[in-house]
Amino acid sequence: METKQSCPVGRPRGFDTDQALERAMLVFWEHGYEGASLTCLTRAMGISTTSMYAAFGNKEELFRKVLERYSEGPSGYFTRALEEPTALGVATGVLTGVIRTTTLPSHPQGCLGVQGALTASDGGREVRDLLTAWRNDSHTSIRDRFQRAVDEGDLPPRTDPDVLARCLTTFAFGIAVQAASGVGRDELREAADAFLRGWPQA
Repeated sequence: METKQSCPVGRPRGFDTDQALERAMLVFWEHGYEGASLTCLTRAMGISTTSMYAAFGNKEELFRKVLERYSEGPSGYFTRALEEPTALGVATGVLTGVIRTTTLPSHPQGCLGVQGALTASDGGREVRDLLTAWRNDSHTSIRDRFQRAVDEGDLPPRTDPDVLARCLTTFAFGIAVQAASGVGRDELREAADAFLRGWPQA
């Protein structure tokens, strides 16, 4: 497992593209966009800088590919949650997923999409904007799902889907920040349970 003090050592010759991307994801997840140096990335991926550029493009392009992988892999719970039959099921799925993913003992703590570029300088503005859009897309998807719940009578007719979605995403992203700060899984679950007890009933 990676630590902030050292970079994982990759294979010196030849590489599997899928495995290299997985290793790059862990480096970005642990160190953030700017904190992940090219040296650390290429060492973890087991390739040279030249090979990295040839296979994945520059650092920003690599990060974009990593974010796609993260969205489909560790953060894939979000898409599955949206398929739950009720709005409460959606909210429960999102919070359960974010708690599990951000506290995995075998992975960096927190969320790549939340912490990845929070402290990025002007040079990392495009990545910061990319992650802002990534988080906003999550809000939009939940808002649309909650609008459907209102239309179907699963949520009270006076429910504002936009506000409810903002409450849920703000709480979920806050969980990720708390997890990155060392708050344990059990404590986060208790907070999520308290949040869900106030869920609007039709």
